[in-house]
Amino acid sequence: MSQISVISGTTSEDLAKKIANKIKANLVKSEIRIFPDGESKITLIGKISKKRSIVIQSIFPPVDTNLVQTLSLITKAKENSSQVDVVIPYMGYARQDREFLPGEIVTMKVLGKLFKGAGASKITVVDIHSLIGLKYFSTKTENVTAIPDLVKYFKKLRLKNPLIISPDQGGKERAKEFAVELDSDYIALEKARDRKTGKVKIKTKDLSEVKNRDLILVDDMISTGGSLIKATQFLKKQKCKRIYVACTHALLMNDAEKKIKKAGVTSIISTNTIPGKTSKVDISNTIAKAIM
Repeated sequence: MSQISVISGTTSEDLAKKIANKIKANLVKSEIRIFPDGESKITLIGKISKKRSIVIQSIFPPVDTNLVQTLSLITKAKENSSQVDVVIPYMGYARQDREFLPGEIVTMKVLGKLFKGAGASKITVVDIHSLIGLKYFSTKTENVTAIPDLVKYFKKLRLKNPLIISPDQGGKERAKEFAVELDSDYIALEKARDRKTGKVKIKTKDLSEVKNRDLILVDDMISTGGSLIKATQFLKKQKCKRIYVACTHALLMNDAEKKIKKAGVTSIISTNTIPGKTSKVDISNTIAKAIM
């Protein structure tokens, strides 16, 4: 038996299998039974290494259920292995990294304590929404990026003179990194979001540089797609050509994919941190390199 076990949560089965093959590890699968009251009962299928285990599980909706399952997997792994590394391809709660309004709980601070208590030796995440959240973890952490993998996909499309666009100033560095990899240029739009209602408004005025160009809107994640829809509607008025969306995590809640395409987006390209129709980019090799 391999001295490394990859323990797969049900949210990342395909990704875990690919990573296990790449690092030549023993794959341990999870069987989940959900009781009528919502409780999860997990049974692991396979032998866990005494030396090192790697738990792989994305924490996307239902977030609370998948979080508890992840912590349970880590706890079980720690009972068997001296070292338990954890890969969270998509980290839920990453947007709750600070107290935006008085009285708000910083949930990432809670997660930091939970992962340590469960027995995690190291936590690897992919394009986490905010690095600030990882500061609450006393456990060793690493954030890896899927941008090179996404760029490889777009290079195959052979777009002419594409322009990389961040839908807001917060994603400016991400857009810059994407543009450097693609050998293109980039801009960042200015938006304003109402903290209470969540409504988004584009503050940028006319943009002559987007005219007659293919655009790639780059973001770390898409939840409901509100920001991307507003950005797309604005950019379409500037007489651009096609608009593509590149993101690491495609949650696509509340029929977001349909709404985004209706706004004028040609295609949404995401990675397999969250499995789905748009997850056309495999990041197993990037994760495998990080954990080995």
